Amino acid sequence: MKLYFAPMTCSLSPHIVLRELGLAFELIRINNKTKQTADGRNFLDINPKGYVAALVLDNGEVLTEGPAIIQYLADLVPGNTLAPANGSWERVRLQEWLNFISSEIHSGCAPLFNADFPEATKTVFRQKLFKRFEYLSEALAKRDYLMGTFGLADGYLFTVLKWLPFFNIDINDWPVLASFMDRIESRPSVQAAIAAEEATQPV
Repeated sequence: MKLYFAPMTCSLSPHIVLRELGLAFELIRINNKTKQTADGRNFLDINPKGYVAALVLDNGEVLTEGPAIIQYLADLVPGNTLAPANGSWERVRLQEWLNFISSEIHSGCAPLFNADFPEATKTVFRQKLFKRFEYLSEALAKRDYLMGTFGLADGYLFTVLKWLPFFNIDINDWPVLASFMDRIESRPSVQAAIAAEEATQPV
């Protein structure tokens, strides 16, 4: 398998999962501006949507969208603890968390990256995010991980919360979330994924 990624993007989430599961893969960096890849391809030929992550399977199939990729990967290793069995009620709960993170946190951060948005507009989006952070804090005050043990949703949430410094948002304003971030970052798979991405050369 090949994982096409860009540093400090949502592709860190499937990267963490690949390392958690011990799956063999090739990590290939892309330039988000030029869409050129480290293996000499035009990323738009791989994923016409133009954004990471993209997972190219050994049979040539291309899978995109982080929540779909990470569930696919988890299902490659039956009995792993990252995701409940497909078709179970617990799996539906996982999908509920993944959708919440995707629509409310991941997408909620997107306007804050836009330099063309006035600060007053960004303030509105920040306040909405802060309400979601309160909800997450309440959930994580009761347990260390979103579903009780470390799983797919935790790696995804960690990935998007790592963007907060770009927006001058201090995670320490939500102590429960700050502790969650420290807990996830201490995992060997997470440290290895971050180190591997930092070690790649720009395209």
